[in-house]
Amino acid sequence: MAKKPVVVYGASGYTGRLVCEALRNYQLPFIAAGRDAARVRAAMQGVPGIETADYEVVEVAHDVDALAALFSGAQVVCNTVGPFLYYGETVVAACARARVHYTDTTGEIRFMDEVRKAYGEIFAAAGKVLTPSAAYMYTPLEIAAHTVLETPGIDTLDAICVATGTPTYGSTQSIFSMFQTADTAFYLAGGQRVIWPPAKGYEICAPGMPVCELAHPWGGGSLPLFLENDPRVRNCRQLACFTNRTLMEQVVALQTMYETELKSLPEREQQLKLKAIGEQIQPGMPPRENALVHRCVDHVAGRGGNRTASCTIRSFNPYQVTGAVQAAYANFLIGGLQRSAGFCSVCQAVGHREMLGQLQNFGYIADITTA
Repeated sequence: MAKKPVVVYGASGYTGRLVCEALRNYQLPFIAAGRDAARVRAAMQGVPGIETADYEVVEVAHDVDALAALFSGAQVVCNTVGPFLYYGETVVAACARARVHYTDTTGEIRFMDEVRKAYGEIFAAAGKVLTPSAAYMYTPLEIAAHTVLETPGIDTLDAICVATGTPTYGSTQSIFSMFQTADTAFYLAGGQRVIWPPAKGYEICAPGMPVCELAHPWGGGSLPLFLENDPRVRNCRQLACFTNRTLMEQVVALQTMYETELKSLPEREQQLKLKAIGEQIQPGMPPRENALVHRCVDHVAGRGGNRTASCTIRSFNPYQVTGAVQAAYANFLIGGLQRSAGFCSVCQAVGHREMLGQLQNFGYIADITTA
């Protein structure tokens, strides 16, 4: 049974460590949990300022009974163990049983859609949130989207996230696992789901970046799912890219290879081969981010019948942004700032202006640009 209000599951990973660091900033006591206590302890020793944090390390098996027993007594679980398509539902089920808030960092739409249908009402009945996609590629973009929707009459959103940096081992594994769910990667057109064509890139230009970048649907993105039942929104598309064009071309080429050579294989064999491909591209832990290198531009363009609106958010150190989003969200939930329950986004649960303010407090985002 947890004796701390927050549990970080997957604390030995790159993102998990950053969540722990951000929780320390909020002075929130937490449990750093994982399947190997020695690895978690070693990871915690590398967290800046950890000596001032109130935390403990717990080893736990990845099954519903063990996780539910650990989560019982906590208030919020921050899950960073992916690919979520493979490992996420176990953690969601454990949170549902323990009656605690659940949040994670995924953008894997099939996983999100499946847990929404299976567990959304359970979390709602308990007054708890089921919130995936609390992370840099999704939350700042959602803040921009809700800012655009403050203009009455906007019903169409085109959203792009452009990052300069390197995906972590876990993110790389999730990227390739999404090849298996390309038939669920959707955007909204006329209020209906439309599946993105697989293995295709799209040329985009972000504000302030005159050179075009190669973007990808990245599983569809979480905005179309979160806004699917918003009566203001009829059309919504979301694309993402890294400014490393070679990497993006590689992603498109590897998805083409998956469609032609791997898709017909048994699912487990597909998983193993995709895992091996991901390890070739990102085999280990990347270095800590550098604000002079690792930057993001999130841009949402909105249109209505005769109105337009846009919002651009510029930030740096995207994985640190993820840690701040997770910790700020946990802090709001523990403090009782909660507008929604059940399956919902960060902004739907606590407000986009409130989340923007927290990211501005840490200096990751300055003023946003609107038009």
